[in-house]
Amino acid sequence: MTDLAERIQDELIQAIERDQLVLPTLPEVALRIREAAEDPDVSIGELARVISTDTALSARLIKVVNSPLLRSRQEITDLQMAVNRLGVVYTANLATGLAMAQLFQATTDIIDQRMRAVWARSTEVAGISHVLCKHYTRLKSDQATLAGLVHLIGVLPILSYAEENSELLQDSVTLDLVIERIHPLIGDRILAAWEFPQPLRRIPSEHLDFQRQPESVDYADIVQVAMLQSIAGTEHPFTQLDWSQIPSFARLGLNPASDQEEEDLSAEMEAAMALLG
Repeated sequence: MTDLAERIQDELIQAIERDQLVLPTLPEVALRIREAAEDPDVSIGELARVISTDTALSARLIKVVNSPLLRSRQEITDLQMAVNRLGVVYTANLATGLAMAQLFQATTDIIDQRMRAVWARSTEVAGISHVLCKHYTRLKSDQATLAGLVHLIGVLPILSYAEENSELLQDSVTLDLVIERIHPLIGDRILAAWEFPQPLRRIPSEHLDFQRQPESVDYADIVQVAMLQSIAGTEHPFTQLDWSQIPSFARLGLNPASDQEEEDLSAEMEAAMALLG
């Protein structure tokens, strides 16, 4: 690791420990949606009214409900029908995830491109996570989708820091090293600050622990496998790992040496990725 990378990493870690690192906040509409959904007496109509304040988000939710992944016999034509079809919790999780796209924007072209690339990878992993969860576990697919969308959330403050630091901005190798080393730590901090559900709070770090041994399959397993499947066929260093020795595949009931399961679900995975992107 270069001297610059170590210095930047130390600065960021110290800022985290002193609560001085500026963490991203959820978009206002996502906060309002979560607050509404946490009210046990909230009605479908009330939640729909909160979501309707964001026209783009409303349109995307209706699109999701009418997609091949969730489509019912009846076409959904308005937001209240969409919320009724998904339910309050599913709607809140999906809307929160979709609203986060607003965070992945920057003022400089270099960082903006990187942020968009991170969001594209996040939506890809989220789409695969949704399908894996639905077919191989009894966990909730909306939670798995949200887990996939936030697994790289810790990259955001590092990119924001780089945007204000010309030395780091001009050194992509060092920036990549810093991101690789500390984004999981920052990601866990962000999800704790956002008061995410406990099963999701350590997704940024746990999905990178390839020998973890939970008592049963969990969302980190799903995101880990989805992440690995998303990089299959690339030159990513994780493709050099022996996937047959990674326990998360077994907990999902998947054989990483076989392409058959992925081929069977490839169309559904592609639909999910396109929907979230």
